[in-house]
Amino acid sequence: MSNISRIRNIGIIAHIDAGKTTLSERMLFYSRKIHRMGEVHDGAATMDYMPEEQERGITIMSACTTCQWNDHTINLIDTPGHVDFTIEVERSLRVLDGAVGVFCAVGGVEPQSETVWRQSEDFGVPKIAFINKMDRMGANFESVLEAMRQRLQANAVAVTVPLGQGEDFSAVLDLIHEECLTFDENDQGLTMGRTPFTAEQAALAAPWRELLLEKLAEADEDFLEPYLEGVYGINDIHAALRRATLARHITPVLCGSALRNAGVQPVLDAVCRWLPSPLDVPAPVGVDPQGKEITVPPDPDAPAVALVFKVLLEENRKHSFIRVYAGRIHEGDNLRNATQHKDDRLGRLYRPHADRREQLEEAGAGEIVVAVGLRSAHTGETYTARERPLILESIEANAPVITLALEPRNADEGKVLDEALARYVEEDPTLRAQLDDDTGARMVSGMGELHLDVLLERMRREYGISPRAGNPQVVLRETIRKSADASVVFDRELGKEHHQGAVALRVSPRPRGSGNLVTVGDFLPADPAEARKLLPQIYLEAALEGVRDAMQSGEVTGYPVEDVEVVLTSVERREGLTTLPGSRMAAGQALREALAAASPVVMEPVMRVEIVVPDDFLGSSISLFNTCGGKVENLEDKGARKILSGTAPLRRLFGFSTSLRSATQGRAGLVLTFDRFDLP
Repeated sequence: MSNISRIRNIGIIAHIDAGKTTLSERMLFYSRKIHRMGEVHDGAATMDYMPEEQERGITIMSACTTCQWNDHTINLIDTPGHVDFTIEVERSLRVLDGAVGVFCAVGGVEPQSETVWRQSEDFGVPKIAFINKMDRMGANFESVLEAMRQRLQANAVAVTVPLGQGEDFSAVLDLIHEECLTFDENDQGLTMGRTPFTAEQAALAAPWRELLLEKLAEADEDFLEPYLEGVYGINDIHAALRRATLARHITPVLCGSALRNAGVQPVLDAVCRWLPSPLDVPAPVGVDPQGKEITVPPDPDAPAVALVFKVLLEENRKHSFIRVYAGRIHEGDNLRNATQHKDDRLGRLYRPHADRREQLEEAGAGEIVVAVGLRSAHTGETYTARERPLILESIEANAPVITLALEPRNADEGKVLDEALARYVEEDPTLRAQLDDDTGARMVSGMGELHLDVLLERMRREYGISPRAGNPQVVLRETIRKSADASVVFDRELGKEHHQGAVALRVSPRPRGSGNLVTVGDFLPADPAEARKLLPQIYLEAALEGVRDAMQSGEVTGYPVEDVEVVLTSVERREGLTTLPGSRMAAGQALREALAAASPVVMEPVMRVEIVVPDDFLGSSISLFNTCGGKVENLEDKGARKILSGTAPLRRLFGFSTSLRSATQGRAGLVLTFDRFDLP
């Protein structure tokens, strides 16, 4: 059982191609987890184990592994940088305690860097940063630091600085210990040399060190007095940096070149020194069956509480990636799926290492492990000891924005296709699949063209099928322009039973992007006992369920309703006549009638577009963007390049990336991020 204070659950987050996987590979090599480094560009990286990742040189599926460094256990998750796989970042951040943000010394803070950084801020994750590729031509350490402060609003403070940049990069200067760090190329950087600063190096490092100490004194009150009096040592600096990092007042920044094996060991040291253990982060809060909030501290002797953050199906067996928040779990334990109110027997436990596993007998609070045997598990569900049923906050998945029709070539392929889709939907909460009754096609929805391309590639490789694919279509939403009321009495025989219910409600439009809101009006007595006597809670819940179900298929398009407020203004119960299905049916019918009377309109996905392009191609890029219905909102200078940002409807952007590459000789960078559903 690991000492909880020495566990670090961290993620590597960044823009695509910043060097996340290369850094992860070096961290595993130097910690002796692997004995040979694979390279992303050779398709041999340990953490990019899917063939689709190796072919494309990108991370698609977050990979989890464990390594040891300086008596610490580091659970490391390498997350994707491409926006189509944002759910992998979201669910990883949900169970991580800290993160390492990786930035390219040439590209700096790129669009997806901002997205993942913002996601980590939403989860309150303390971070350190690593400015990678210091050996690349055009590398600019100071520029990246400034961009972090401006674009990420991060209090970025250098703790190591490069000795030389670009082709002149030769070593890393450690500002805290005042030492020059060199990395022996003969043994792939395994041997790290430490030598005191020369006079020239000290002069170069002095302003950086002074800035570090000043920022630290501003961010940490306990360090202020020793700093002003000049009575502090190296241990005081480390302690202050740890406090300031955990409080998210400072982001320590390190530098190096992962590909050249330079500067990686200081990152491992920084993870252990400054990023939090499970004891250092706020304990999660769960809700018990009575609706009471319960804090779950990382106590290994308490009843078990764990969260499933990812599910994979391998050889027809479900592998659940779980973060244990409290207690201990053992092979053979009966655990309660508190979300579904089901019991599952835990078969085997493994410590993950990319696509390989190391079997365990038990796992305790703070650990990340893979469990086999939790048959009912889905992403975001809570498992507990049977005597401690509570539910932790789930993991929200973004709604898909693009749909593809897949048609099997024959009946046998249809069965295999259904099996494949069932598996992929189980693994990926951002995928949806349904059968179109009219055409017999399988409608698959995802986060973008790359997301669905990878899905088709996996089908070919894993199942040997190549269904015919239609043209991509955007996923629509429905909303309303005005308010309307509806009142319905449902009175009908279904099967052999008679059902009755009466519901009245009012619908109103909400601001764009604010989501739906379903509330209950004040038609019941204020006294709870009187209200329950007049209308038991189960009838009210049935009506609310009917409304929520009906909102999944609007009146015009059949797509879900969005940005609508629904207020139940009446739910009647007639003794001996009203049934729960009757109340549910009446509510659903009332919502459809109200939507029809409220001027329903169709909305389509609008994407946030960021184009990074050389000055020479700015005009042609703007012209191309405008022809796709794009609206330019901002234009920034970044050296010899421009950053163009704006919005455009997704349906007009199909094929845009190919056209942009042609128009700019392949020199433009493009990131599309879902922004909102809006009117055409």
